[in-house]
Amino acid sequence: MPSSLYIGLMSGTSLDGIDVALVDFNNGAELVAHGHRHLPEALTNILLALSQSNAPVSLEQVGQLETLLGRAFAEAVRDFCAEHRLAPESIRAIGSHGQTLRHDPKGEIPYTLQFGDANIIAERTGITTVADFRRRDVAAGGQGAPLVPAFHAALFGNSEQDRAVVNIGGIANITLLPADAGITGFDCGPGNGLMDAWCRRHWNIAFDANGDKAALGLPDDELLERLLLDPWLQLPPPKSTGRDYFQLDWLDYHLQGLQLSPESVLCTLNVFTARAIADAIQGYGGKTESVYVCGGGVHNSLLMQNLQSLLPCPVQSTAALGVDPDYVEAMAFAWLAKQCLEGGPGNVVGVTGAAGPRILGAVYQV
Repeated sequence: MPSSLYIGLMSGTSLDGIDVALVDFNNGAELVAHGHRHLPEALTNILLALSQSNAPVSLEQVGQLETLLGRAFAEAVRDFCAEHRLAPESIRAIGSHGQTLRHDPKGEIPYTLQFGDANIIAERTGITTVADFRRRDVAAGGQGAPLVPAFHAALFGNSEQDRAVVNIGGIANITLLPADAGITGFDCGPGNGLMDAWCRRHWNIAFDANGDKAALGLPDDELLERLLLDPWLQLPPPKSTGRDYFQLDWLDYHLQGLQLSPESVLCTLNVFTARAIADAIQGYGGKTESVYVCGGGVHNSLLMQNLQSLLPCPVQSTAALGVDPDYVEAMAFAWLAKQCLEGGPGNVVGVTGAAGPRILGAVYQV
């Protein structure tokens, strides 16, 4: 009988490293163990530079990034297995999301690009690897994102309460889970990405711990209004986006003519992120009774306070439901690998807008 243990790998738009989740699907989805591995600084800097929409990317860089990220993912799994004394044969498969560099599913020529050679992951770990989850959905006319709502429904759905699950990584996305069935979900705007980029520019720090830097400033009403009027935010779902849209060049455009302290800009970005999330929930999930947050943004105390102030229902971490908020997305890609190997759909048509349910992912056998 095949093992019920899967490993999920997530290197998200926040670029803070690789999350590794060991999930047992024998009875539901149990997070058995987890770990985090930082990406090499040189590799992170390359990814940050290339994540800008106007950054030139050569074929040599594409090939090298595929290899370097594949090696990094493989090493993360090997170290994790060594730490937890896991034999490769005890793991059914790895689900690897890959690192998104570009995402334009509704452009004139639709595409989405995730890097990290799964051949290398399978070869170096000795574990069957499932990767490239997004492109089949895009081929079927969908957004290719977000892909976590189906897993959110399986893990957090409740027949007695309308819930919303918010993942705040580099980009923020929401899943609306009404008690009477049906799933809605979409990217709703920037998560930590803009704030992190601003912190790197002005203080050479990776992120604003607890929102402490932002708390030193005051939100600027004019900047906030400019940001909230962005055309992408007005689009109805299904929709998705990435760092190649919500980036520093985009922010600099909106800052033209304003003289603000770096702290005030960061504070405004914090409020803007919360507003975009709250507006999405209230616009499409008006009966939501409880909001559960996962992803790195859950640790930004000011962001959580701002979000709570904008919503009439409780806002809390998924830890309140017994699930570590830092590893929900990695768990989701373990689940997507399981769905692929079992021939089950990984997308939700009402979320991505694809022509129908599709088996997502390419399998790299060992």
